[in-house]
Amino acid sequence: MAILGFQHSFVLTADRRAEMRRRGFWGEETILDYFDAAVASRPDHVAVVDFKSTTSRREALTYRELDHRVTKIAAKFVELGIESGDVISVQLPNWWEFGAIHLAAMRVGAVTNPLMPIFRARELSFMLELAETRLLIAPREFRGFKYPPMVAELRKSLPNLKDAFFVDGDGDESFDRLLEGATDPDSVRFPPPLKADEVCQILFTSGTTGEPKGVMHTSNTLWGDVRPRVARLKLDPSDVAFMASPLAHQTGFLVGILMPILLKGTAVLQDIWNGEKALEILAGEGATFTMASTPFLLDLTDAVERTGVRLPHFRIFIAGGAPILICPL
Repeated sequence: MAILGFQHSFVLTADRRAEMRRRGFWGEETILDYFDAAVASRPDHVAVVDFKSTTSRREALTYRELDHRVTKIAAKFVELGIESGDVISVQLPNWWEFGAIHLAAMRVGAVTNPLMPIFRARELSFMLELAETRLLIAPREFRGFKYPPMVAELRKSLPNLKDAFFVDGDGDESFDRLLEGATDPDSVRFPPPLKADEVCQILFTSGTTGEPKGVMHTSNTLWGDVRPRVARLKLDPSDVAFMASPLAHQTGFLVGILMPILLKGTAVLQDIWNGEKALEILAGEGATFTMASTPFLLDLTDAVERTGVRLPHFRIFIAGGAPILICPL
């Protein structure tokens, strides 16, 4: 069992938990509670849309379809021997599989460790060892880089890394194996899902002043950002979140995975940033809000000026990273 499985017991003291609940900031809900509510009330509503640059294919999943796949993945995790507190590292672009893996991990009590697709052996060897990663999921290929050979080499020095699967991969390590579910579904006994104060995510810092630090988050520390933002922006189930910031960064994870599920709304994902392509997706999917750094906003406004395309549904761009100067015309 990974060390993260018990660290929540002293990272968050009883007094701290009680105070945050007394002030109304924290509760008992996890993403599973919101997801199950969305599946029950809006099963045929589109939950997520992605555009895989590797296949040039748009894929849309309803809440019912996503729930079916999440259940299959969770059952396979159990069959593979994933236990409560084990770490599942996800090195994927902005694809629907990312959120599904997190939901499945929550169902079996495992911890999600998002990793940027640009990381290579040097970064991964450190992060996977520190997190004691039990299972890694990556693309077969993305931006011209093939991941299986790198992972095969890494596994020689990572004894905790028992399994690896690759989206669009081949053979026994294809992600499709996870979607097959357990060999004997009736025999699957799911462990208790993670509770709101248990560590559900470990996200590494940038490492600009030293080795990256693995920051541990619970559902409550994550929802502490998402719920107030939803209230402030007056978002509702009709809203469509567009996310081009990496899901492996906290911006993408919170606004591209958690927030749409909380809203029972739709997430629209773009895996490789391009302003004109983003404009096309925003218009075609009726996206209403996003969050990203200022270069994304600049590229998007430039694309609007070049193409003349307008976005009648788009209302909110949450900008981070630098001040924005608005000049009167």
